[in-house]
Amino acid sequence: MAKHLLIDMPLNNSFVERLRADPLVELSIVELSEQARSLPARLAEQTEVLFCSSIPTNISEMTSLRLIQIASSDYSELCGIGLPERKIRACNGLGNFDVPIAEWNMAMMVNLARDLRSMIKNQESGVWDRSARFQRETRGSTVGIWGYGGIGRETARLAKSWGMKIFVMSRYGGGPRLNTYCVPGTGDLNGSLPDKVFVTGQEEAFLKELDFLILSMPLTNKTRGIIGEKQLKLLPRAAFILNPARGPLIDETALLKALREGWISGAALDTHYHYPMPSDHPLWRFPNVIMTPHISGSSSSPYFLERIWEIFTQNVKRYISGEQLLNELTPLQLQGD
Repeated sequence: MAKHLLIDMPLNNSFVERLRADPLVELSIVELSEQARSLPARLAEQTEVLFCSSIPTNISEMTSLRLIQIASSDYSELCGIGLPERKIRACNGLGNFDVPIAEWNMAMMVNLARDLRSMIKNQESGVWDRSARFQRETRGSTVGIWGYGGIGRETARLAKSWGMKIFVMSRYGGGPRLNTYCVPGTGDLNGSLPDKVFVTGQEEAFLKELDFLILSMPLTNKTRGIIGEKQLKLLPRAAFILNPARGPLIDETALLKALREGWISGAALDTHYHYPMPSDHPLWRFPNVIMTPHISGSSSSPYFLERIWEIFTQNVKRYISGEQLLNELTPLQLQGD
């Protein structure tokens, strides 16, 4: 019997035609919505596989649902809505954003190390300043990556090629990564790149030698505020922190205090505490902070649509044939742990 798929996503015609040609697939497409909404009752009842950017508000009525594929790597909207209890499997868009976010990480490290913000201000003011702080190198620096998923692994690959030392903090260690989408030629599938791997309980040893700390983990009940005063004070005063993951991973009050009192040398932030960040928020004013509006990896990236449809179509094939899915979330993850 054909599996009924429901698409609530921007379309990629080549992948759509590929699915339509599969006799084991029955495909329905609803008009795209940027916000969560209720699906028509008939579609809700018969859908077995859902591909969407926002979870339908009437998901409780989707009695045939067995698999959800979402477009984002963040899966917080899937947590606590009873999917494991209903035996509904879920996969996210992990791997889609590895390349652009890793490139953002590299760009921010160079920008912070060479104080590009001050150089641009000098240019705008016609100031000729050849200070030593504008001539620093990143080669030989120690980069600490907290969370060694796809983004962390692609960052490690790029940083290693630049001659940087890689420290990793991960509750799962730094071993092989299986059944997760990865852009060909990127990342560290075998987990062989880190110079040192630290696990839970070794945070002090991990943080105290870093030049850069990059956060690369999901926001969960356990990771919210994982970087507070204690962790910021463990970093060397010359260190920088980069957060392309989720703003609340860093305690806001602690970060402001660290910047004001010079516990760290600066920060690059792509994820924030408010959306949009208020124009009077103090983080905008620090000369050693780079703020970007959550664009390190987004659905506006030129390869986003192609990659997320590749993930989905591979998962449809795997689901039908009973193979392990790509980017499948565990019951613990779906409970928010």
